[in-house]
Amino acid sequence: MTKRLYYLLLCLSLFVVSCGTTKQAFDPERKYAPAVLQDDYHLFRHILEDLHPSLYWYTSRDSMNFYFDKGYAAITDSMTEPQFRTLLSYVIAKVNCGHTSVRASKAYSHYLDTVKLPQFPLILKCWKDTMVVSANLNRKDSILKRGVIIRSINGWNTTQLTDTLFKYFASDGYNLTGKYQYLSTGFNFSWWYKQVIGDTSAFHISYLDNARQLRETVIARYDPRADTFRRARPFHTSDSVRRSDVAREPGRKERRRREEFLTRNLQLDSANTTGFMTLNTFEHGNRLRRFFRQSFRTLSEKHVQNLVIDVRINGGGDATNSTRLTRYIIDKDFRVADSLYTLRRHSKYDKYIENSFLYRMLMDVVSRRQHDGKYHFGYFERHVFSPFKKHHFNGQVYILTGGNSFSATCLFAGALKGQKNVTIVGEETGGGYYGNTAWMIPNVTLPGTGLRFRLPRFRLVVDKDRDKDGRGVLPDVTALPTSDAISRGLDFKTAKARELIQLHITTGKK
Repeated sequence: MTKRLYYLLLCLSLFVVSCGTTKQAFDPERKYAPAVLQDDYHLFRHILEDLHPSLYWYTSRDSMNFYFDKGYAAITDSMTEPQFRTLLSYVIAKVNCGHTSVRASKAYSHYLDTVKLPQFPLILKCWKDTMVVSANLNRKDSILKRGVIIRSINGWNTTQLTDTLFKYFASDGYNLTGKYQYLSTGFNFSWWYKQVIGDTSAFHISYLDNARQLRETVIARYDPRADTFRRARPFHTSDSVRRSDVAREPGRKERRRREEFLTRNLQLDSANTTGFMTLNTFEHGNRLRRFFRQSFRTLSEKHVQNLVIDVRINGGGDATNSTRLTRYIIDKDFRVADSLYTLRRHSKYDKYIENSFLYRMLMDVVSRRQHDGKYHFGYFERHVFSPFKKHHFNGQVYILTGGNSFSATCLFAGALKGQKNVTIVGEETGGGYYGNTAWMIPNVTLPGTGLRFRLPRFRLVVDKDRDKDGRGVLPDVTALPTSDAISRGLDFKTAKARELIQLHITTGKK
């Protein structure tokens, strides 16, 4: 065989193999047989029962068994992935753990990232007995504008809607603020309305007009494929602005600087009397240690007397970062946890857990088995943190909180609650005040459907003497949304903090 013929046959064989192994196009409507769903469900239940340290914290064993059995009994026919995800979400929500939730498979997540699906056109701000339009994707709609109060959708009033959809949302304890905030974020309402109540091509809406009179209208689904408003206009050489004059894209350093500013920043008012710190995460990779050091040095050097810390959309992150921030403000020694433990380091289900080998190594390093049979993260149980002396802030502090304030953010706000110079302003946090289940949170992948769920491994009790009522960190001064504030785009929580600062300056009272 000549060398040329050999290479020709080799290329042909590679072509045949590649054609034979080409992946089929993803089918979002694919249905899984009941046997596949049942196998995945059994695995879902057994992993939670074996490894979740707080499975029966807020829901009794008998009640959880009831919900597990109810979920399994609902598998009577084939299901699509979203249908099965909805079923698992209903069951897992009964654990009342905000860190434990069901996620789409990787393939379906990629599909959702690339496809443009028709959906419910309104983004709603929801709180108790109230739904208000915060955005309308149908820009030509002159009726349902920002700030309009919604009374019902397809005959479902606001209470019926929230009571029904809340059954599928995870939250810490019995917290509802986090559920309202979740429903108000992005397209969450659209997704869950479709999955739980059903998809329709039109929606009958009852609303209050400007005179607070009840009116009705019908709106169509928003179809992004037909929306040409935001499509880029082709660049023509005849345009008055030449191509060379178009602003260049910022470099990597500039992009990082902008991203960091949006993630965390400190601004001072013109008189240097008040600092406004925005802090949207405690995650690694945001150089928070340096940010805190520079910020509190600035506050000290400028003799700033008031500090507003906005953690309304801070979903948490690394507890070492939240602890570090706490030390710049707190006036006493403190511990992060009374108890912090996992049930076991290893399990026969490890093969279904993402990065299980890494998590096992970490647990072997940080945890030790105690007399109660559990593996305790002893460092945080024993270590006492002291306030920083250098650049410690001793002025008035106002912490802005809301339903998206979660996890490590609640450790920060909870540690400072009740301190004489600290006022928490806004709404109850979405995360728990008494404790949570988190720290290491791997994904578990169910082999039949590819669906994933988050599995927090450590149970944290911050302070055993705190109320065990399953609530978040409650504000000292409540600042709730109004339809007028939403209509006008007012930052009502910052406005309330400014009002309190002025009151303190004028009267010396918080």
